Amino acid sequence: MNREATIAAARGRVAVGAAALSGGLEGARGVVSFGVCGALDPDLKVGDLLIADAVVCDGERLTTDGAWAAALRAALPAARRGDMAGGEVIVATTAAKAALRRRSGGAAGVDMESHAAARAARAAGVPFAVVRAVSDTASQALPRAAQAGFQADGSVDVGAVLLALAARPWELPALVRTGLDAEKAFTALKIAAAALTGPPD
Repeated sequence: MNREATIAAARGRVAVGAAALSGGLEGARGVVSFGVCGALDPDLKVGDLLIADAVVCDGERLTTDGAWAAALRAALPAARRGDMAGGEVIVATTAAKAALRRRSGGAAGVDMESHAAARAARAAGVPFAVVRAVSDTASQALPRAAQAGFQADGSVDVGAVLLALAARPWELPALVRTGLDAEKAFTALKIAAAALTGPPD
């Protein structure tokens, strides 16, 4: 999340994590959930941008601001559209991704932040949008070493990655691929950040 925040920082105020969101929206004109996501739609590729129509979580569908989403799509015409599934855990296996796509009514992507951002925006009474870049496809499983390597703020815990890799050395090729794919997603985010607009007046 810290790397995503760095990319977005030039475009407005940045909040990392649900706690920062709940106390950091005073004076905000809108909230955009900006970062990487996993794909649930088999047609999405690494590096694709997704501008969501809504966030689906716990049986609730939180709709994004239609005018803002339309303005973002005009600025980023190659971006895909669809719902974003939200949750509190990493969706790591292809079977889990397929199951979540079914449960969410066909959501295109999944992340662990957009639902919190949507609820914070709703509580503050401001518009909400989602711009995410795909870092892993629906057909890709995330290696356990990659899952072990996240700290609370989303930064990489190198020690945990190395320990997990020592226990499962055969995951090294998949871990390298995961890192390369993440770089593609971050490159796409930099392009998206340059095109970000605030909510229409």
